Amino acid sequence: MPEKLRDGMTGFKDRQMRRFSLPTSSRGLVRLGSVAGAAAAAAAAGAVPGADGEPRRSSVASVCSTESSYTGSSSDEDDVSPREKLQKSSSGFSDFCVKNISQHAFGRREIEIAEQEMPGIMALRRRAGDDKPLKSAKIVGCTHINAQTAVLVETLVELGAQVRWAACNIYSTQNEVAAALAEAGYPVFAWRGETEEDFWWCIDKCVNAEGWQPNMILDDGGDATHLMLKKYPAMFKMIKGIVEESVTGVHRLYQLSKAGKLSVPAMNVNDSVTKTKFDNLYSCRESIIDSLKRTTDMMFGGKQVVLCGYGEVGKGCCQALKGLGCVVYVTEIDPICAIQACMDGFRVVKLNEVVRNVDIVVTATGNKNVVTREHMDKMKSGCVICNMGHSNTEIDVNSLRTPDLTWEKVRSQVDHVIWPDGKRIVLLAEGRLVNLSCSSLPSFVVSITAATQALALIELFNAPHGRYKSDVYLLPKKMDEYVASLHLPTFDAHLTELSDEQAKYMGLNKAGPFKPNYYRLVLDSNINLYFSFKFH
Repeated sequence: MPEKLRDGMTGFKDRQMRRFSLPTSSRGLVRLGSVAGAAAAAAAAGAVPGADGEPRRSSVASVCSTESSYTGSSSDEDDVSPREKLQKSSSGFSDFCVKNISQHAFGRREIEIAEQEMPGIMALRRRAGDDKPLKSAKIVGCTHINAQTAVLVETLVELGAQVRWAACNIYSTQNEVAAALAEAGYPVFAWRGETEEDFWWCIDKCVNAEGWQPNMILDDGGDATHLMLKKYPAMFKMIKGIVEESVTGVHRLYQLSKAGKLSVPAMNVNDSVTKTKFDNLYSCRESIIDSLKRTTDMMFGGKQVVLCGYGEVGKGCCQALKGLGCVVYVTEIDPICAIQACMDGFRVVKLNEVVRNVDIVVTATGNKNVVTREHMDKMKSGCVICNMGHSNTEIDVNSLRTPDLTWEKVRSQVDHVIWPDGKRIVLLAEGRLVNLSCSSLPSFVVSITAATQALALIELFNAPHGRYKSDVYLLPKKMDEYVASLHLPTFDAHLTELSDEQAKYMGLNKAGPFKPNYYRLVLDSNINLYFSFKFH
């Protein structure tokens, strides 16, 4: 690790911000045909059970009987599975599985555009490229695969790493970008619209390959960590470190740590100040509007919206919707976040109090069954439901797979679910992440997250033996500040420097860090989990 990045970048244990892992609902489902009134179902096989023993992340649907009126969802794919295709890059490389390798030129242009809006990760690539701080690192990546992630992947390789990559979400993959990575010679296994079995097969291909022993994991949601721990425990013990960026994945890491099953150090980058503010608040503030506009073409002025969860994602969504003239309600379980919502001018309610009248329901909690069938039965016709949380468990979509309801595909990632009396609700992305399924993320924001992930990988990989034990650590504050500094030149921002007298008065180093490691700019929306862990 370069000396200029090492000073002050020692980690510390996160002993106060631990949380319980949230359970996931069953997603061991089956895909249906597209003929109205019929349901030809095939059982999904090969799924690896989740942390709660249930299958995870299915792209398919279940029914209660063969008389279901389900007509096929907006995500159904009729093409031949990429697993059945024999594809090679122009150089003869074949260790990949993507939708269509011939799309690589379009993907390369997407990556080049993203690079222009990702100053931080590109600056890190230039500054540390010669030092190769990740030389000999073998990284299994399981994240969203889009143009911005591709910039991160190529940066890690430029810094000396070898990588194998899979998607953490079955709908967020940009097929042309995956093709561009494969064409460049990177083992990538992902395509948009994977099945449950495909999802776990792709991760397995990244973990278990001939002549490949991974020593680092970059995860988004904990799937690669979970599969390796359950299926390849001996291989998992060889891992030097895990970097996790999602609330859901961090919860699972803390659960493993509490149970004494975490045998390697892990870095929680989700709770870093830069990542939390930018990826959760600023990014979602823009992408929620883009997602709803692209899928529904609606006018926002005067619409009544209920936002479930007032964490950083919820705050960003509420700001955006209020700014366009929506009447916004908030539901919360945490009194601290609830009073923040009140002070920001939002009315805090229970979902049942407003569900009959609202035009849009947005979930952003990370929990399960936040919106149930009972809630959806009460919604008015035309109500739009979507999820901005990481997991697809927030909206109880499975409860809508019943014979009395008809599903109507409207456009990509948009389904009408029709009740017997003619009422219909608009379900976006089958309850999965709407901004990544139906929109795109600002590249600048992803640059901050990507730089944070890269620095965390560098720190864990190069840390001397004994610095990190088998526990979950927060990102050192020095790294947080360094990531922010990489992006300041974009705004032509000029930092004020402390005088020697001022630095002495404040008890600070003139070069930072300027905040203690326990400092967090935000309050976690699931802070109740922290209290549950600490006091129970």
